[in-house]
Amino acid sequence: MPVLQIDDGGFRLDSEPFRLLSGGLHYFRVHPAQWADRLHKARLMGLNTVETYVPWNLHQPRPDLFRMNDGLDLPAFLDLAAAEGLHVLLRPGPYICAEWEGGGLPSWLLAQRGIRLRTRDPLFLSAVDDYFTRLLPPLLPYLATRGGPVLAMQVENEYGACGDDTAYLEHLAGSLRRCGVDVPLFTCDQPADLERGTLPGVLATANFGTRSTQNLAALRAHQPNGPLLSAEFWIGWFDRWGGHHVVRDPDQAARELDELLATGASVNFYMFHGGTNFGFTNGANDKHTYRPTVTSYDYDAPLDEAGDPTEKFTAFREVIAKYAPVPAGPVPARSAKLALPSVPLTESAGLLDCAPALGDAVESSHPLTMEQLGQDFGFVLYETVLPAPGPVLLELEQVRDRAQVFLDGQPVGVLERENHEHALAFTVPRSGSVLSLLVENQGRVNYGPGIHDRKGLPGKVLLDGTELAGWTSRPLPLTSLDAIPFAGTATAPSGPHFHRGTFELAEVADTFLHLDGWTKGNAWINGFALGRYWSRGPQRSLYVPGPVLRAGTNEIVVLELHSAHRARTVDLRTTHDLGPTEE
Repeated sequence: MPVLQIDDGGFRLDSEPFRLLSGGLHYFRVHPAQWADRLHKARLMGLNTVETYVPWNLHQPRPDLFRMNDGLDLPAFLDLAAAEGLHVLLRPGPYICAEWEGGGLPSWLLAQRGIRLRTRDPLFLSAVDDYFTRLLPPLLPYLATRGGPVLAMQVENEYGACGDDTAYLEHLAGSLRRCGVDVPLFTCDQPADLERGTLPGVLATANFGTRSTQNLAALRAHQPNGPLLSAEFWIGWFDRWGGHHVVRDPDQAARELDELLATGASVNFYMFHGGTNFGFTNGANDKHTYRPTVTSYDYDAPLDEAGDPTEKFTAFREVIAKYAPVPAGPVPARSAKLALPSVPLTESAGLLDCAPALGDAVESSHPLTMEQLGQDFGFVLYETVLPAPGPVLLELEQVRDRAQVFLDGQPVGVLERENHEHALAFTVPRSGSVLSLLVENQGRVNYGPGIHDRKGLPGKVLLDGTELAGWTSRPLPLTSLDAIPFAGTATAPSGPHFHRGTFELAEVADTFLHLDGWTKGNAWINGFALGRYWSRGPQRSLYVPGPVLRAGTNEIVVLELHSAHRARTVDLRTTHDLGPTEE
């Protein structure tokens, strides 16, 4: 592979002028069996490069555990990109934002009291340096300087929106270099943050989605020489629970792209293919109100969540063809989809009843946070015994992020962080009643100062103004469902229950799981965590990658936190439903 060079005139590959035509494609949001398909379609749209973040929290889920296998096999992804003739822009963080849980920062960092993320705090920098020494050596053969596809690597991510400590960025760049990274480095920031987030001697790039000429001019004013690159050219957006499905007109986006390319600048689409926040991996925003991101990361991109070309694919391909060669041939066809209506879920198990099989309770004087429990995702079940009967007022200092409250196993209310709810009144029937709080992590904040987002019940719990003591905190990460004691039931039980069923397939294909009539929870097929569903929308279906399915018998498990469909059935359909659009 040729080596990227940066001079006053722009980018060069082995001394030849070069324009980056890149698109975002996050390997960790796509089933690995589908990587090759998505990469091939990137080349067919006319791209010569793909870009990906690297999620620290998945690769190093515990300080002493590092993994780079299965869906996290980044070397395998880079091999496939190279085989497709694509270059790669690599963005290893440590912080990535990406509407990803915690912005990619591992939850165990927050188990350290007082830690200051994205700063020169020795606790943070020591963890970052350790992460780089684990991540980067296996990737060195993939650098362009060693014959691999990786042309350049990013330092941090939109740091100018967070701080202005040049010494912090210098430390990160130095750590990359000490680990053997010898390809060009770059930073990315929104135009208004360029002064704060850039690093002398490192290529500055800008993120925007409109007013290309104006924003590139701001980049040129900050960086008088060298190539112009929009490292995130926003051609769509993400969705949040309770909002609309955000879309952007393809023709308008294509006009913005044409304006950008006409200046001679390079581009990286954010996103070319968004993919999915499988499992519990979605992030959240908190600008005075907590807003969790949905499971789908479709992003209204040129390839939709299932990898099928959209109108933007054709529109962008036509614009790119004005400036660079585009592979001949038709736009790729949509992949086959399967349908199977009314799949029955005939077996159930109560979550509160089977909780001891899913996690060990830890005794303490006060509720422990997820981070103190060594837990990344899922739920915590907190329990304590109430001293006396009568009417009471329960107050939770902090709810992170949604607490279902039970008294002797019966639901008495829900407190949501998003709605700034902290108090609940009810009557205790007897002395010795058990108070249970099932608290869901709905996604750690991924942007801004809110990234110090400890989950569970980080504050005091008061009963009639007096702090409750004597708790058990039971982590329920739901990384395995094997221990759940399912049994057949004639009717749909209410409250938090797992529901299981099977279905038969002669052959496999992509499909979409629809949970009409269900309320809120999570779904798995053959043990693969599809993600969250919620009747509040906008998202009303979950993408099921074909490789998750198998010919023969397949298992589906649904965790319903409230009220299941009366008939306890789900549908597999050929089309997705991401909800009403916001124009």
